[in-house]
Amino acid sequence: MERLFHLKERGTNVKTEIIAGTTTFLAMAYILAVNPNILGTVMDANGVFVATALASAVATFIMGVWANYPIALSAGLGINAYFAYTVCIGELNQFADPSNPNESVPNAWMICLTAVFVEGLIFMFLSLFKVREKLINEINGNLKLGITSGIGFFIAFIGMQDAKIIISDPSTIVGLGSFRDPAMVLAIVGVIIIVVMAHYKVRGAVLIGILSTWILGMIAEGIGWYKVDVEAGVSSVFPSSIVSLDFSGLANTAFKFDFRWVGDHLIMFIAVIVSFLYVDLFDTIGTVVGVASKAGLLDKKGEIPRVERVLMADAIGTTVGACLGTSPVTSFVESSAGVAEGGKTGLTAITTGLWFLLALVFSPLFLAIPSFAIAPALIYVGMLVVSSVTQMKFDQDPADTLGGYMAMVMMPLSYSIATGIMFAMLTWVIVKVLTGKAKDVSLVMWGVFVIFLLRIVALAADFS
Repeated sequence: MERLFHLKERGTNVKTEIIAGTTTFLAMAYILAVNPNILGTVMDANGVFVATALASAVATFIMGVWANYPIALSAGLGINAYFAYTVCIGELNQFADPSNPNESVPNAWMICLTAVFVEGLIFMFLSLFKVREKLINEINGNLKLGITSGIGFFIAFIGMQDAKIIISDPSTIVGLGSFRDPAMVLAIVGVIIIVVMAHYKVRGAVLIGILSTWILGMIAEGIGWYKVDVEAGVSSVFPSSIVSLDFSGLANTAFKFDFRWVGDHLIMFIAVIVSFLYVDLFDTIGTVVGVASKAGLLDKKGEIPRVERVLMADAIGTTVGACLGTSPVTSFVESSAGVAEGGKTGLTAITTGLWFLLALVFSPLFLAIPSFAIAPALIYVGMLVVSSVTQMKFDQDPADTLGGYMAMVMMPLSYSIATGIMFAMLTWVIVKVLTGKAKDVSLVMWGVFVIFLLRIVALAADFS
């Protein structure tokens, strides 16, 4: 164990790593419910659930054993919605039979899975030749810290939404939730529990906070304060059962590719792949930089050791996920929850991967954990990750300052890690040039600049 994970060298132990891995899983277990719900609009939901759990386990095992990083992977949020709603239901419909406006492209989801499969192979190629590694290590120190802080704000924002602390408001876009809502109150209590436990250095503080909030939710439902309303999306916090094992849906999603359509619509297919590549690539970069930075795994140059292995695990996960029947697999920002519990090695990831396999059997139990019980972990971890802002330099190079700042504010405000990185990179290069420091911009960063510039043009022209 020591020889494989170097526990003593990183100042950790088996118990800490198992607690950290379990915490990471609980913080991201929601994806096992969310992904089938989103992709289930165009695919078999049961098959998507099984595919998500298996692909997550495989990718996370590779991350743990080969890369030795405490990073877990699963189907990425945002890109799964793009898969289902934008591509399958939206863009591909332009190729439906024009004589029948009610007809959509048959098996559009198969085309999407084909695109994800090809994207995964491309990522494996880019990772093999260290193209993605060069991109990550070329990012300026202030940009990395800004990205890390931005991820912290983003995590906290997600948690506050899940707990209904922050709600949508037609006048101000967002607003404060109601203190009459038990989800909001219990989530706040959960945050306090975690903070107090952490103050007294109680091991597993985040995990205890999640479970304590869940138990309080059960009590609230038992006394009638928390009212179940399925039509309004409020489900019972009690599990309907403990054990359930059904792999039948996998036959409806696994290896369902459509290369025949690709041959007839190659340009459109390439456009779909590029969109998947864009979101997956920069979401992964932001997450890996943020989690590695918080875990103290960056070297003296601020670079990520063995980053090519980290990115290869991500690429293999996406490829395996496509074969099983799910949208692109990517590194999860919720891995920060495990890092906050002391996770520093691949044993944390291995533990998370095992939980994904167990989830196949105990899915009713895991899926019963309400989002307001997970929210305290996200809010607390967000606070820890945001602390990276204290290391940023705001009084030196204006490009470094603005780039880091844009990453930090745009991620939560645009609800996208990739968009935050886009604004950071574009402003950094532009200000570098305008302040006479164009020589500081490497070829890799110029390449990124061009990619994002093309993305801006595509968004402005509304053809992406």
